Amino acid sequence: MENFAYHNPTRLYFGRQAIDELPGELEKYGQTILLVTGGGSVKRMGLYDTVMKLLHRGGKTVIELPGISSNPKYTHVLEGQRLCREHHVDLILAVGGGSCIDAAKGIAAATMMDGDVWEYFLSRASVERALPVATILTIPATGSEMNGNAVISRWDTKEKVAVYGNALYPAFSILDPVYSFSVPASHTVYGAIDIIIHALEHYFVPPTETPLLDYLTEGLVRTAVDSVRRVLRDPCDYDARANLMFAATVANGPGIGLGKQADWASHRIEHELSALYDVPHGAGLAVVYPNWMTYAAEKDPSRFAHFARAAWDVPAELEDDMAAAKAGIAQMRAFFTEIGAPATLEQLGVPADQIPHMARQAVRFGALGSYCKLDAAAVEQILNMCR
Repeated sequence: MENFAYHNPTRLYFGRQAIDELPGELEKYGQTILLVTGGGSVKRMGLYDTVMKLLHRGGKTVIELPGISSNPKYTHVLEGQRLCREHHVDLILAVGGGSCIDAAKGIAAATMMDGDVWEYFLSRASVERALPVATILTIPATGSEMNGNAVISRWDTKEKVAVYGNALYPAFSILDPVYSFSVPASHTVYGAIDIIIHALEHYFVPPTETPLLDYLTEGLVRTAVDSVRRVLRDPCDYDARANLMFAATVANGPGIGLGKQADWASHRIEHELSALYDVPHGAGLAVVYPNWMTYAAEKDPSRFAHFARAAWDVPAELEDDMAAAKAGIAQMRAFFTEIGAPATLEQLGVPADQIPHMARQAVRFGALGSYCKLDAAAVEQILNMCR
């Protein structure tokens, strides 16, 4: 285990009617709130009316930024920056899924920046100053409700970049699993895939002795697999929704990767797919990740064999590590297909002739990964495996 420092400043309210905690939290902030929402689902489920009632009851002035879409766009960040500066916003409240939360974080950072915001994002420098952000989560997936990360896409340049910094941790987050009951099945599926792969980005790493976190990851994957199956059978299964929602928070929170060098190669490769073709992030990961696993297992199958036995019940009697690794990867592929995820670039609508360009873009900041380093040729090989 490597050295680490751990501090998570986000206050998390979890469970039925957790929204009751909102008025008390709002008292800690100033008059003006920027409300960031998505495409209308929060209105259909009645959450928007509930939040607006509580905001107005608390005497808050509400400025609205609706219409945040999957793969939140830089144009929304700039519009939010303008609104925050024009109206002297005191708190940004994101109500929705990870895209809304990431947009809110991008806005919070941009509002406090001088100069070219996108150039700062591309520099990958830590964000040290930002407006406070709070979240009310409806779609479990990214874990953005309890971490200091965000991912923003710029459509005109076909770029997608991760932004991070301690200033981007939400001040508080409200998670009521009931709000996820009406989430479309595809959002649930892609969210579950994101949850699983977030956890595994901290699992397939250079050798380090962290058995506590390994057991946590293996249990988290099993929980996500079981919970999404239950939710697809019964969208109003509260316990399954609750377990899936908390799994998302843990899978990409700072705790699961303590003392490790996370990999993130697959995420960086997928970012090129969604930057160019705006595919849902979880759908892109469903295509990329099993093929990254296959590639990486050829370098060292032992870790993949262990995972196959621990998380997918591949029999211990299958003693050959490569055979066990392949069996586990096959089970993951089968599970993704079972729940309705795509398996190829063709199914995503991504043409094969773009593979060399995406490979070059993926490594423009340097080689990818920690488990095994990937240059452009390796990324191109993995993407060709995705065809």
